[in-house]
Amino acid sequence: MNQTSIEALTESGLATRFGSDWPGRRCGAKTRQGTLCQNPAIKDRARCKLHGGKSTGPKTLEGKARAAAAHTKHGRRSRAHVENVKAINAEIRRTTYELKGGWVYSVTAAIQVLDEFW
Repeated sequence: MNQTSIEALTESGLATRFGSDWPGRRCGAKTRQGTLCQNPAIKDRARCKLHGGKSTGPKTLEGKARAAAAHTKHGRRSRAHVENVKAINAEIRRTTYELKGGWVYSVTAAIQVLDEFW
């Protein structure tokens, strides 16, 4: 951009900046410094997007169900995974019980059984 374009953009944006004399409604939330937040409040709300004015959460049953379904953080703890882990642990307990009861219990025998399971 050349110099005149930058100056033109600066001049055109002066009316939309949120300076100290901006007539709109401010957020007013208490900041960590103890002062009031000077960000503009979201339309029809009392706070800015940083202090709780952006969303109040789903209201309908459909929206709440969609939010609950989408609340998977990583998938390592999904219902299917938990069931799979429980099945593996049950197999390990069963195998350990069989090894203690019928065979000579040793670590190498347990490892061989686990290798076959995996």
